[in-house]
Amino acid sequence: MNKRTSAIKVLVVDDQSLIVTELCEFLESNGYRCVPCESGHQAIERFQQDMDIGLVLCDLHMPGLDGIQMVQELQRLSGKHRAFEAIMLTGQADKQDVIKALRAGVADYYQKPIDLGELLEGVQRQEVALQERHKTLQLGHLNQKLQYLSESLDDLYQDLDRVRRTPNASGGDASDTERTEIPAIFNQLSPRQLEVARLVGKGKTNYQIACELGITENTVKLYVSQVLRLTHMHNRTQLALAMTPNHSGLRHRASTS
Repeated sequence: MNKRTSAIKVLVVDDQSLIVTELCEFLESNGYRCVPCESGHQAIERFQQDMDIGLVLCDLHMPGLDGIQMVQELQRLSGKHRAFEAIMLTGQADKQDVIKALRAGVADYYQKPIDLGELLEGVQRQEVALQERHKTLQLGHLNQKLQYLSESLDDLYQDLDRVRRTPNASGGDASDTERTEIPAIFNQLSPRQLEVARLVGKGKTNYQIACELGITENTVKLYVSQVLRLTHMHNRTQLALAMTPNHSGLRHRASTS
């Protein structure tokens, strides 16, 4: 009967190579891919290189960088974008060390000599816990995207409503005059897009534009992106120059390109 192979790799760290070899062979025989390391510094390097590593099995007392320090560094490198679970192995039953490890975020610990059956059960439990953490991370990222989209759509609908409620001015008002002073390529922009383009031309930042127009900074970024795409310009500097009256030559090229 074929055993399943876990999608999650196990980082096995111990300064004693025989222990690393024994643990890797045991875990691999039970469907886990392992990454063997004999120091905390080597483990950190492997962890950064391999995004499939999700479980960390490490010795507590190691020269140079002990297990707790190593786990804390992995946590720092992971930030809020990568999840992993750590299991600590210790040859000493020092209660203070165990408490320190648990406070540092270590999920479980086992005392040497290790009961491999119990260790396997612990690894399996942490694999399930890690899968739940991955779901939580994915939901968090999705919620952020949905919030950004909701804010942007809300601002766009508010802008559209304001445009619809504003009566068309008769005669040659200031807006008509200004529109004739800019390249023809800008005529395709909506009133709000043109308004954002004018403020970019005045050298204002996205934050300043957002404050002036009463919209979110994300929505300003969206408008700037739309303007650049519609006018076939490469960046906001080119856009700002095209909106500046003193650069008629550049504006002429923009209108004819």
